[in-house]
Amino acid sequence: MADVVDGQANTVFVGGGGTGHASPQTLLLKYANRHGLIAGATGTGKTVTLQTLAESLSLAGVPVFLADVKGDLAGLSRAGSADGKLHQAFSERASQIGISLAYQAFPVTFWDVWGKSGHPVRTTPAEMGPLLLSRLLDLTDVQEGVMNIAFRVADEQGLALLDLKDLQAMLVWVGQNAADLSLRYGNVSTASVGAIQRALLVLENQGGDSLFGEPALELADLIRQDASGKGMINILAADKLMQSPRLYATFLLWLLSELFEQLPEVGDPDRPRIAFFFDEAHLLFDDAPKALIEKVEQVARLIRSKGVSVWFVSQNPTDIPDAILGQLGNRIQHALRAFTAKDQKALRMAAQNYRANPDFDTADAIQNVGTGEAVTSLLEAKGVPGVVQRTLIRPPFSSLGPISDAERAQIMNASPMGLKYGQAVDRDSAHEMLARKAEEAARAVARAEAEARENDALFDMTRDEYRNARRYKPRDEGRTRSSRSDSIVETFGKSLARQLGTKSGQAIVRGVLGSLFRGR
Repeated sequence: MADVVDGQANTVFVGGGGTGHASPQTLLLKYANRHGLIAGATGTGKTVTLQTLAESLSLAGVPVFLADVKGDLAGLSRAGSADGKLHQAFSERASQIGISLAYQAFPVTFWDVWGKSGHPVRTTPAEMGPLLLSRLLDLTDVQEGVMNIAFRVADEQGLALLDLKDLQAMLVWVGQNAADLSLRYGNVSTASVGAIQRALLVLENQGGDSLFGEPALELADLIRQDASGKGMINILAADKLMQSPRLYATFLLWLLSELFEQLPEVGDPDRPRIAFFFDEAHLLFDDAPKALIEKVEQVARLIRSKGVSVWFVSQNPTDIPDAILGQLGNRIQHALRAFTAKDQKALRMAAQNYRANPDFDTADAIQNVGTGEAVTSLLEAKGVPGVVQRTLIRPPFSSLGPISDAERAQIMNASPMGLKYGQAVDRDSAHEMLARKAEEAARAVARAEAEARENDALFDMTRDEYRNARRYKPRDEGRTRSSRSDSIVETFGKSLARQLGTKSGQAIVRGVLGSLFRGR
């Protein structure tokens, strides 16, 4: 599908440059996946430029994903109007750069992490992975190591990490089994587990737990066209999300990583499969660890072969690390203010990134372009950077500014995404599995204790019966009454014999015998 803005197939009309702004400045769709930069100070027109690029890409059949930081990009869903306060200025600009002002609405799908200003957009801890989660929670290297162990053990034992409570339950298990795990994976301190749990609690209190769960977002639902062939413009409501900058940056980086991992290689397509705009891009790199920056650089360098066009939107090009800035072939630079020595240095550095134009000084142009005007350099044939131009950006065809809650609700109700993502699903996962294991272990302990008590009671009863019972000795059948009498006589005889050995004994015996005979 050709872009209807300027009539040239496979191009996006950006604006008019050169003398009188009459020379068309176009973005070649086959080089759009070489990525781009939109920079400029507050109030210089970055948001309008982003809106017009999204419109042109949609007209070319390219789906778009962008974050609505201020809430005013929702106007893409509504056609501009001749009654608008900027209609006269837009008409004059359109006439100056040589296009017709074709007001129209664009197909829009609204998304929201919290599910209020758009359809819920969710992912799972398993899909986000330990690196991005550690970045989100601002963990130390040691704590990140424990997080990696938790993910590794969950994967080995088939414990699905689908929501925040799954991850919390997994960390509890890791803490309880720290001694055993340390022998295999390295030291696991309960202090590190506790620190991660506190960070998760903070995230949960901020509402970040809404990000984790099912049904998880499917990328195919972002890469769509409407019935007329326009690319779907996916708008993430980011006004509330911006209150948690780390969550905002981590979510968008996760989405970019998912595109990189899931989309197949397509080489150099005629047009991007999807264009991704990362607004307030400096939030991605503020205090970011080296490993994270290297990951972003890797994605930016390799994702173009997946047919993804990535645009970083920020106030100053210096917000973007040089390794990543070097991957951005298409550049639209709005005005930069140079009030301090640091600002002047940043201005000179920004000017050095462009292919010089002999007609004007680039640094001077960057400092003096007006609102709606920008210094542009777009890739030409064979991917060569174009000569820098002062370009008047084309006016938008859709409405500027926010829409009403009723209009937003009407668009959301008509979208099939509401039926798919509106209701959260809680599948059997790590939290439930570990809870069952804990219950089974508790029941096993209870059974063992009950058996021990029964054994102890039986032992006590047997011991008491043994102690209290009368001992029985069987009578010796060989012994008779007479034998017992003989034994007495023998005893008496032995005693008598001993007594006869003494005088007193002899006298006693004579007395006893005398008495016996007298008695007879």
